[in-house]
Amino acid sequence: MIVAIDGTAASGKGTLARRISARYGLAHLDTGLLYRAVGCLGVRNHVPLEDEDALAGLAEQMSLAEFDEAELRSDEAGANASIVAAHPKVRAALIAFQRRFVGHAGGAVLDGRDIGTVICPDADVKLWVDADVEERARRRHKELEMAGGHDSYETVLAKMRARDARDAGRTDAPMVKAADAHLIDTTEMTIEAAVERACEIIDRAVAQRNSSRS
Repeated sequence: MIVAIDGTAASGKGTLARRISARYGLAHLDTGLLYRAVGCLGVRNHVPLEDEDALAGLAEQMSLAEFDEAELRSDEAGANASIVAAHPKVRAALIAFQRRFVGHAGGAVLDGRDIGTVICPDADVKLWVDADVEERARRRHKELEMAGGHDSYETVLAKMRARDARDAGRTDAPMVKAADAHLIDTTEMTIEAAVERACEIIDRAVAQRNSSRS
């Protein structure tokens, strides 16, 4: 079973993906970490984030094992990921990695921004996770405060709006809801409620698939 989870930043899709993978015993890949890692490599190697060819070369040789989780989860890494993800050659270099991951025995859960539209268009279940941008900015601001960050809520909100526009506006694999994806709006939902809603959708899809095979 392949579960594709797409959506906006700070909508809760990563937490949702981890909970789903644990419940169903499926491998999980946060594909956003791949782009964050490429951005971090660019900074480490003093490669301008506009140098598409050089970044694509780094992406082809990259291993997530060489990164610290905190480095990849930083606000700077997220902003840089949105920049490098707009490069078609970088995306092409990482598509093969993601599609190989889908081959895990039993299936996998992948979360990102183009899983249901580009990486796994034939996924068994597609979810689109979103929330009002003000609520997403509030969540991200709280996370940054707990981590010692000093950006104001207004600054975080402006950055999030800019990132949404960049992700949705890129010409190659823009962030967009797949036509057959199920919407989960987490604006006023707890993560527990979001998980239960997602599992209802998945269980129904599994039951329909099994029924069609019988």
